[in-house]
Amino acid sequence: MSSFLLGLPSISLLGAASAALAAAPWMAAPLVLARRLQTTPSLDDIDVAGITAAPTPRVSIVLPARNEAVHIAACVRSIRASTWPDLELIVVDDHSTDGTGDLAREAAAGDPRVTIVNAPDLPAGWFGKQWACQSGAVHATGSLLLFTDADTRHAPDLVGRMVRMRERRGAELLSVAGHQEMGTVWERAVQPSVFTLILTRYGGADAIERATNPRDVVANGQCFMMSRRVYDAIGGHEPVRGFVAEDVMMAQAIQARGDRVSLALGIGQLSTRMYDGLASLMKGWGKNMYAGGRHAMWWGAVGQRLYPLFLLSFPLGVLMPFVALTWCVATMLLGGTVSTGLLLWSTATSAAMLTSFAAANRINRDPIRRALLAPLGGAIVLAICVSAIARGNNVRWKDRGYVSQ
Repeated sequence: MSSFLLGLPSISLLGAASAALAAAPWMAAPLVLARRLQTTPSLDDIDVAGITAAPTPRVSIVLPARNEAVHIAACVRSIRASTWPDLELIVVDDHSTDGTGDLAREAAAGDPRVTIVNAPDLPAGWFGKQWACQSGAVHATGSLLLFTDADTRHAPDLVGRMVRMRERRGAELLSVAGHQEMGTVWERAVQPSVFTLILTRYGGADAIERATNPRDVVANGQCFMMSRRVYDAIGGHEPVRGFVAEDVMMAQAIQARGDRVSLALGIGQLSTRMYDGLASLMKGWGKNMYAGGRHAMWWGAVGQRLYPLFLLSFPLGVLMPFVALTWCVATMLLGGTVSTGLLLWSTATSAAMLTSFAAANRINRDPIRRALLAPLGGAIVLAICVSAIARGNNVRWKDRGYVSQ
């Protein structure tokens, strides 16, 4: 202990000021994230009493599913429990080999609102999910379309709150960020890191709604709603058929038309278990990080060439404070000395990172102590990014290989 105390450097005013200046970007991060979240509405803000007030447009839910035996029954049952008075569900079995279609039929239990269809053979140039969505939309009869994933669970009031929030925000496309179920330590480390990255890049609902550049909008493909009229006007999923991040590209296509894109929190209305361990995390985020994320860069071809540097900067920015602080502490424990500036910088920036990740966990209604997993999350995300950059536009998902546009 005495050697540790001897290693503590003296603190000068100049050293403190320099450290504070260098730490400013990290210190600003929690404040920026908090501000962006404050400007993002919650579905909880919708008055339940007014949800089913006229008009109540027909909502067609399109659910693409390929080898989703683990999730499909619970997802279908949750949608069937919806309280929205005029609703239909089209489940598209995308050539599953694990009995997904049969399980969906069992979960439908003869409900006339549910239709199970088989996706036609996948055409060249199409990703499977986009083709399944397009194929399901052919059968939809509603004036509003809601596209959702098989690993989601819907609260009974989700659809109604989405309809009214979309009206309130004056949005053409409204997507929902729901509760992320995380069952393993890997998920608890990585998921807050990735969603913090997305929020850092795009901002909250106000920033998305005010965007003048299509590259500044985003949608959550797990659950988004738009009108049938505009869906048909843009050609359905055809314009985004060859992009791995089809939700982002759909949002960009809507914004490019001059229509508004928006986002709402639905922590109490939507839940998703995206991945179930380290391997699935690496595969899932690996397919999107580079091939999908580069379309969010500014400056055209130049920006896309620089994108790998931007992508790597986030996990490195998360890791650097903790690595530096660990080095400082270890050096002092061994009787060495460290500079005042480095010790102050690493302490302040580490605290800022922990605060950001604590906020992300609190929003997801998880214990804030999970913020201590931030260094692990940063390291895994860095590995995912490096792997994704090396893979380039080559994507493999659900036993299919693609080359993303």
